[in-house]
Amino acid sequence: MSLLSLQNLTLTVNVDVGGQRLPAAVLRGIDLDVPEGRMLGLVGESGAGKSMIGRMVAGNLPPGFTITQGAIHFRGTDLNQLPPAQRRAMLGRQIAFIPQEPLSGLNPALTVRQQLFEHLRHVGIPAARHESYACERLHEVGLADAAGMLARYPHQMSGGQCQRILIAMAFCGDPALIFADEPTTALDVITQAQIMRVLAEQQRRHQTSVVLVTHDLRLAAHVCDSIAVLYAGEVVEFGSARQVLDEPLHPYTRSLKESAPGMAAPTQALRTLPDFMPGLRDFATLRGCRFASRCPSRQEVCGQRDIALLDRGGARAARCLPSIPPLRAPADDDGTAFLAMRAMPPSRAEPVVTLSDVALRYPGRARLFKARPQLQILQPLSLSVAQGEFLGIVGESGSGKTSLARLIAGMVPPSAGRIVYATSESPFDTPSAQPLRRATGRAPLADPHDVQLVFQNPDSALNPRRTVGSLVTQILEAAPAGASANTGRSARLEAALRLLASVGLPPEAVDRLPSQLSGGQKQRVNIARALCVTPRLIVADEIVSGLDVSVQALILNLLLRLKQELGIALVFVSHDLAVVRYLCTRVLVLHQGVVVEQGPVDEVFDRPRHRYTRALIAAVPPDSASRAWTPLPVGDTPAPNLAQAAA
Repeated sequence: MSLLSLQNLTLTVNVDVGGQRLPAAVLRGIDLDVPEGRMLGLVGESGAGKSMIGRMVAGNLPPGFTITQGAIHFRGTDLNQLPPAQRRAMLGRQIAFIPQEPLSGLNPALTVRQQLFEHLRHVGIPAARHESYACERLHEVGLADAAGMLARYPHQMSGGQCQRILIAMAFCGDPALIFADEPTTALDVITQAQIMRVLAEQQRRHQTSVVLVTHDLRLAAHVCDSIAVLYAGEVVEFGSARQVLDEPLHPYTRSLKESAPGMAAPTQALRTLPDFMPGLRDFATLRGCRFASRCPSRQEVCGQRDIALLDRGGARAARCLPSIPPLRAPADDDGTAFLAMRAMPPSRAEPVVTLSDVALRYPGRARLFKARPQLQILQPLSLSVAQGEFLGIVGESGSGKTSLARLIAGMVPPSAGRIVYATSESPFDTPSAQPLRRATGRAPLADPHDVQLVFQNPDSALNPRRTVGSLVTQILEAAPAGASANTGRSARLEAALRLLASVGLPPEAVDRLPSQLSGGQKQRVNIARALCVTPRLIVADEIVSGLDVSVQALILNLLLRLKQELGIALVFVSHDLAVVRYLCTRVLVLHQGVVVEQGPVDEVFDRPRHRYTRALIAAVPPDSASRAWTPLPVGDTPAPNLAQAAA
């Protein structure tokens, strides 16, 4: 029996198109059933409408959005017919939500006890039972020191601990249905595996129905009973979790699977999709299949009429014509070109940066009559990066990955040891470095013309008031007067066009502002800016972690092409081991500031020697749903050292 049933739901909002107000179907013809005690996965990229389904069920739609067709039945009652007060009263008691961001889901000004007890009052737990009930629920989600956790504030806990608190809170009062909206976004692989294990255990223990919203098809296939794949506001495929992952029917589902790197040694380039998912204004005028413009298997009829969700038998359905052939690799793509791009650099390649016994310490909190403590962030380590080499740095949150990247990029000085670049020894101090010296008060540790950094979040890295053309050539503004004839207006425009072309952006992007670009386009602008002076080394810190898999595939293939064309070296920080295996030639594994293993990426991933490396690899969901996912226990992830320093 279905606990929740969405029947032919259509959600509409009016948009401006050519000076006219036209209705646009944000969600169209949604039919979904969530059985009692089962887990349904909603899979799709940003803008597909996954989270909007949860907002429809909660009755928390944005202004102007209206349900124009269909019904939402919860235990036989149409939620759309209930008075608002009665519908709100169901939230938390019968329908609960786990938000996407663990830290923003908790009030930073209140302790866990205050927030948890407030929720217990809302769901009707007697005050006399609050302490024991809260401790019991925290124990269930793997937090052993429940009493200590209740006294903490959110900033005193790791992201994984905060997410466990939110899971415990959602299950308080034993609701019948829980919406988990991307509960593992931005978490490292070990914490992700721990959180999904906790969620699955709680779901089985309480026989609760769960709707898991995620962009990770493999993750959903290993924890859910069934999966619905969404694209541009429509369900394009539905079936059992194993079938959807291993035998996808819709071209979009197949593209989604083939755009994401796996843990096996890659043999071909990732599949990429052209253009972008249609947006609100497109929905108002778009005819036919919403995926047709990007579909590699499209036929003429696909753009002429709407395609229904067709029953394919065996509780499977796909919004695609049965005559559409399966996707195949191009006939001339035997993987040779890809393997050449991914190959190790020649053994005689010179290092572009060498670290010798480098360590990093930060001062702790000063205490009265006591020496200021020093927190050891990175234990002494040595490494070198050769020209044309792609080095991956992996590990849990708080392991020291970003700290090591900042050291290599010359953003912070080492506390001990020595860093030598191909053209200089740190610190770097020549006439070309004078603008940075004036801006920061010290000489840069690395030559900005040799080492460039690509930041994780392009929204915060790009000045919203500058055009793309001025952003990608910004470093030329720091050139000393008369140093080069290539810093004039026309020369910079020519350089900007060349850089944008190298990262696959059209010439018209040169005059756009960052707000007029998609997330993937902004990250390509970020990469183009780093390439402006053709550096020897690029340091990239989690640059694809927030991108959809189809956009991620574009960025990864772009980096491999740039490696082949320019011979640049790359230090790539990531918590996604599959991405590192696809992109990098060598990998370094960090755990609590210590390098526990390093070597050629295929050797480390196929034959890991350290227990922590094996735990990292085991925490990644297998490429096939037929293989069991058995993460290794590694204990709870501690809060970052810097948080302890502030205590």
